[in-house]
Amino acid sequence: MAVAVEAAADPVTAAGLRTGPLRWWKEIAVIAVFYAVYSAVRDLRGTRPVSVAQAFHNARRVIGLERRLDLFHEVSIQHAFLGDRLVVRLLDDWYGSTHFIVTAGVLVLLFFSRRGLYRLWRNTLAVATALALVGFALFPLMPPRLLPSRYGFTDTLKVVGGLWNFDSGPMSHLSDQYAAMPSLHFAWALWCGIVLFSISRRWWTKVVSLAYPAVTLLCVIVTANHYFTDTAAGAGIVVVGYAAARGADRWWPRPRRASVPLEASTVPAGVGELAVDGG
Repeated sequence: MAVAVEAAADPVTAAGLRTGPLRWWKEIAVIAVFYAVYSAVRDLRGTRPVSVAQAFHNARRVIGLERRLDLFHEVSIQHAFLGDRLVVRLLDDWYGSTHFIVTAGVLVLLFFSRRGLYRLWRNTLAVATALALVGFALFPLMPPRLLPSRYGFTDTLKVVGGLWNFDSGPMSHLSDQYAAMPSLHFAWALWCGIVLFSISRRWWTKVVSLAYPAVTLLCVIVTANHYFTDTAAGAGIVVVGYAAARGADRWWPRPRRASVPLEASTVPAGVGELAVDGG
């Protein structure tokens, strides 16, 4: 009589998430590919080739929808903060700095300390970002700060300032100022908040995790970079991204390690009983 003993631990976590080998250089390659795709979309449908009339037309459509739903309060929220230049300056800096820094930091944290969850959340972010690129290509949108003055918005980066602005140096070439639908700023911030909340063990770190997307939501509205509709769409692509990532993890073939048959006489006494007790 023979029994099968696993030659190595099954590379599937208790949560059912595959934890095959991860290589940092492969992850950097994935990021490089996504940046290349973004650059292609920006060049095809970004700020320069997209007409002002087209972006403004889409902005009027979004504003019309928000007015029908009684959601068009962005200008009043912005005006409530414009009197405090320090707060506005901090929000300008927040908008230009945390987007990439915090997201990259969360990815690194997952890669080195939560390998079993890394693929799930990386794939969630990848799908959400891909959906955002589709939105940028199909629906170029003029953000509130670029609307005609009659709408009442202020471009805080120009009036108050920050660490950077869209018209200076490399930013004038890298930024697609009509890539507003959906809000990738809020989508990435929400992704960071959910990930950090899910892996946090202390109550105060959970609070901070939820505060990050909340502050980012306030930031994109006060700086007039997005409409509420953009942020809702940003949340939507995160939900779809997570569902897609979970589905892929569930249905994608999972690698299994080969079992090595051993004669029963070579198995130490008590192993069978321990296996039964362990379930």
